[in-house]
Amino acid sequence: MARILGVDIPSHKRIDIALRYIYGIGPVNALEILANAKIEGSIRAKDLNEQQLSQIAHSIQDGKYVIEGDLRREHGMNLKRLQSIKSYRGIRHLRGLPVRGQRTQTNARSRKGPRRTVGVQRNPNAKSGKH
Repeated sequence: MARILGVDIPSHKRIDIALRYIYGIGPVNALEILANAKIEGSIRAKDLNEQQLSQIAHSIQDGKYVIEGDLRREHGMNLKRLQSIKSYRGIRHLRGLPVRGQRTQTNARSRKGPRRTVGVQRNPNAKSGKH
């Protein structure tokens, strides 16, 4: 398995697809990185030599792409800022509800989680119908 900037990329995939396993690199960025490194996208990741891997790493660093830990930290800081100023979006994130105006009376299950059934609890001290 090849490693680029501390991330294991799958060796059996084409390098233009395998680069997408790095958080923050999508299809367009992957093609730009390979063009800057002068590497063909159809080569499998396992067929790359050390020089080509280092060319890709330099291309990512020179392109000023925000990836992995820095990007995750940036996203986290943005969410914390929204929550600290008590914005609508921040409160929705905090409560685990849909953020972008979707309906919540029905649907929204992926954001709210599985249904929690709320049942009626009987009072054991209540009078029963028997004498």
